[in-house]
Amino acid sequence: MENYSIIIFILAIVIGLSAFAEKAKLPYPILLVIVGVAIGFIPTMTEIEINPEIIFLIFLPPLLYDASFNISPKDFKTNINTISTLAISLVFLTATGIAAAAYFMIPNMTWPLAFVLGAILSATDAVAAISITKGLNLSHKTLTILEGESLINDASALVAYRFAVAAVMGSTFIIWKATLEFVLLLGGGFLVGLVVAKILAIILKKVHKNTNVTISFMLLMPFVAYLIAENLHVSGVIAVVVLGLKIARLSNKIFPESLKNNSRNLWDIIIFLLNGLIFILIGLNFRYVLKNIDDEMILPYIGYAVIITIVALLIRMIRIFLQKVNLQKAFQNTKRKRKISEHALLDTKNSIILSWSGMRGIVSLAIAIGLPKVLENGEEFPQRNAIIFISVAVVLLTLIGQGLTLPWIVKKLNINNNSI
Repeated sequence: MENYSIIIFILAIVIGLSAFAEKAKLPYPILLVIVGVAIGFIPTMTEIEINPEIIFLIFLPPLLYDASFNISPKDFKTNINTISTLAISLVFLTATGIAAAAYFMIPNMTWPLAFVLGAILSATDAVAAISITKGLNLSHKTLTILEGESLINDASALVAYRFAVAAVMGSTFIIWKATLEFVLLLGGGFLVGLVVAKILAIILKKVHKNTNVTISFMLLMPFVAYLIAENLHVSGVIAVVVLGLKIARLSNKIFPESLKNNSRNLWDIIIFLLNGLIFILIGLNFRYVLKNIDDEMILPYIGYAVIITIVALLIRMIRIFLQKVNLQKAFQNTKRKRKISEHALLDTKNSIILSWSGMRGIVSLAIAIGLPKVLENGEEFPQRNAIIFISVAVVLLTLIGQGLTLPWIVKKLNINNNSI
């Protein structure tokens, strides 16, 4: 009962702070994280233990479904080259870069453990970036790329994490097996999403005149798709994304305007509360992560987190500007069979915004806290507390550091819908 009271208390804080942030012209995710950290240090505050499986089930399906439902399929297809680059190749590049930095920098950090840390921090959280830049008049293209990236990169990061943890546990890493499993996970998730979307489409065509039943089905099915996919050991993330994309197309054909408005209003409230809970939980958990670290190691670990944050930002920036150059070359290449659309090109301004929007969030936090406590031989998972602390520190650094400066950068570059 006490935990339920705390959740209600947190939700009240989320609503109140969001209203204050809007009046004060502050990014509300940053304010929620900072207040979450402060609340966590109240002596009488009960620890809220984050169960990673619950986090993935409660938060991921609705957030992914909402993003995929609202993204334009046409814009998604136009920018698929950049989206796939950020969501797949950049994830693995970032994991490798962070692993290399951790291995050479942190004492007693083996390569498998370094890759675990790299995998945890490899995926960005576009929910944070989009929440922070809301109202800053980012172009539709920039928002599409950020949202598209977040729809896929969690799946890439979870695959990288799974293989890294398996390596720590003693399994041998074989590149062709890893590649095959990645393809099967994505392909299986795609099929599950497709099948669930077909079933939901049949149901919605029969009941779409009943608003309550229709909206209830649409609320339930992301969770159903995610659970089915995960139980089949394929990507629940991709299953929910495919479901959202397919149902979005169907809704444009058969849903009356009143149903769309009712559904949109309900989803807006759900996503608002979930986002608020995410940022508060990130802040709240810092105190409980901190208590497992020796006092003399706190400053060194924070220093490592700062360097890892910079490494991840540089890798992202370099990859995005390389993508900008590659798209320009492909566009100018008249011999290509598949021409690159002019609308897919990046310029310097939106490349900077995309680079600086690489904040980490709830997925990194949940993966870190979900690290196994013991190895298969019964020994304690090596460097577990250090990996969790550094991961949470990087999440906080990116959210607060990049989050506070991102609106300023956007305004400084004078980004608006006509300029990028």
